[in-house]
Amino acid sequence: MNTALWVIAGVLALVFLAAGLMKISQPREKLAASGMAWTADFSPGTVKTVGAVEVLGAMGLIVPAALGIAPTVAAWAALGLAATMLGAIVLHLRRKEATALPVALVLFVLAAEVAWGRFGPYAF
Repeated sequence: MNTALWVIAGVLALVFLAAGLMKISQPREKLAASGMAWTADFSPGTVKTVGAVEVLGAMGLIVPAALGIAPTVAAWAALGLAATMLGAIVLHLRRKEATALPVALVLFVLAAEVAWGRFGPYAF
């Protein structure tokens, strides 16, 4: 199970790193035009903050545990990303964006699984 948690954490880290870097590096208008319609309802600073949270969460899933320095940060990062995705689910439900829900739900479940494993029976 430890190996499975590492694989899931690695996949989550790649997804959140890519999504976060995209939100940080591109203007809000370009993000909205490329399919992230929700960004039009928020300030550029809020969109960049969400991106920064995703990048930090991605790094927190892997780096501390891999280096053996404060490995419990991985569990907290997973919990934070699960909370972020819970917020995304609520946002997409309110905006009636059914096509965005499956991805948000899958990422929520995966992040929650990593948090459960790293806080529980498979802690570092």
